[in-house]
Amino acid sequence: MNIQQLSEKIFTIKSPDSFNETALEIFRYQIQTNSLYNKFVQYLQIKPAKVKSISQIPFLPISFFKNHIVVSQNTTPGHYFESSGTTGMSRSRHYFASLDLYEKSFFKTFNMFYGQPDEYCILALLPSYLEQKNSSLIYMIEKLIEASHHSKSGFYLNNFDELAANLRQLDKQGQKTMLIGVSFALLDLIEKHSFDLTNTIIVETGGMKGRRREMVRQELHGRLSSGFGVRYIHSEYGMTEVFSQAWSKGEGHFNTPPWMKMIIRDIHDPISSVTKKTAGGINIIDLANIHSCSFIATQDLGKLYDDGTIEVLGRFDDAETRGCNLLVAGD
Repeated sequence: MNIQQLSEKIFTIKSPDSFNETALEIFRYQIQTNSLYNKFVQYLQIKPAKVKSISQIPFLPISFFKNHIVVSQNTTPGHYFESSGTTGMSRSRHYFASLDLYEKSFFKTFNMFYGQPDEYCILALLPSYLEQKNSSLIYMIEKLIEASHHSKSGFYLNNFDELAANLRQLDKQGQKTMLIGVSFALLDLIEKHSFDLTNTIIVETGGMKGRRREMVRQELHGRLSSGFGVRYIHSEYGMTEVFSQAWSKGEGHFNTPPWMKMIIRDIHDPISSVTKKTAGGINIIDLANIHSCSFIATQDLGKLYDDGTIEVLGRFDDAETRGCNLLVAGD
């Protein structure tokens, strides 16, 4: 199977068996074409020919994206996404030659969890991301806003009054609306305006970025639910280093599309997974990362539940603070 056929196969996955089969094919492809990943696997003294299941696949630490160009030899890295961060912080870069797989991934995922973008008016409150260049989140939201074809869809920076007025008007008209915002900006909005929304989905993307006191998810979602007058707060979990996203429709439990899988690893034994409802590090298999690395060991903590959802708890204590998902773990 050539690389074009393998790329198309990613989005036809419908079962765990087909996911595992495709993941192993991509592992073998990346071992052959990604010299950095190949060296990492060799350093672990793992023989690729003996890797017969996804549980045996080694995960590349996400920090490698800060100091290396993580791409296959068949990719000309003409562009990149860059992670958020404060001045002086080392930032990750995810290089790519084409955004076709990224766009397929986020559009198909949105359709799967929410329907067609043109059913919505999509409003974005992402000031910290708009202030930086090369944000994968901004690119995704821009494309979703364009696809919504609604005259009031768009980005809002500090114009809270206009945003509040539009939210109330759209909700009153019965227009399905989605407000996607960084946590501190959503809190800023509800401190200036109160809402009682019935046709609006509020999505937080994480991140206080030093603007506010860090708080556990339950406290954050409780304040946002009360301020917007909604029962549940939705969440988006994505990062610069991967092309796919997980979404939560409430309670902080995330679902992934069929070509993405989150695995919880043992904190003390990184090559072992843990039992359900035990906190551990989050490993991500993102098959849409076929041209970089599909097997990433993140610095986030999470728990796996019986229904297959993942709760994101926060960050490792010794990990660098990053722009996304800075919520700290609760009890």
